[in-house]
Amino acid sequence: MQQSDQTFSEGKVLLFDKPLRWTSFDLVRKVRNLIKIKKVGHAGTLDPLATGLLIVCTGKFTKKINEYMGMEKEYTGTFTLGSTTATFDLESEPRNFISLENITEQQIFDATKNFIGDILQMPPQHSAIKKDGKRLYESARQGIEVKVDARPVTIKEFIITKVELPLLHFKVVCTTGTYIRSLANDFGAALHVGAHLSSLCRSRIGVFELKDAISITAFEEEVKRLQQEENS
Repeated sequence: MQQSDQTFSEGKVLLFDKPLRWTSFDLVRKVRNLIKIKKVGHAGTLDPLATGLLIVCTGKFTKKINEYMGMEKEYTGTFTLGSTTATFDLESEPRNFISLENITEQQIFDATKNFIGDILQMPPQHSAIKKDGKRLYESARQGIEVKVDARPVTIKEFIITKVELPLLHFKVVCTTGTYIRSLANDFGAALHVGAHLSSLCRSRIGVFELKDAISITAFEEEVKRLQQEENS
């Protein structure tokens, strides 16, 4: 085994900025192929339409995945007011359009207060949660709605950072298991105009920050450089 392979096998925590439209597993599979070891995993899924921080653990450090998954998360992004989607994000087409002419900025800011603290949140029907051994999104794609229980989550911070109707820019700090898609949908319902998640970036997981992450392209170049050094 080469020296770089040995290092990854012994264990590393890698911080990536997940590309748009990649699944979390797409990134794990790419890393696995680059470093040529099987023991690679991520600490917390990001949807394909989300970008931002994804923690990838290799070798013996995969034992730390559950620890990292349980850490506090921070997100930034945009909600689009005045329409909903079946998936609560842009994986499906906007529908149920409602005028925003009577919505004020004060109403928007006031509505955030209802979602701060310990709340119960309904997971999206288009999610990877399993019910009776089947993932919800599999049933949803067949037009079947599955009854699931609301889940307790904690929203520690929910700030509308900029209003550009129909777009609302936000920052959310929350516990693990929180669906920002559901927050968008519920927030729109509270304002009686509907909303969906139109962009999302995970900016922090516990003490790990997006500013310290690298792109998968930069990682690929670094791995190739290490391999060239070892072969020279």
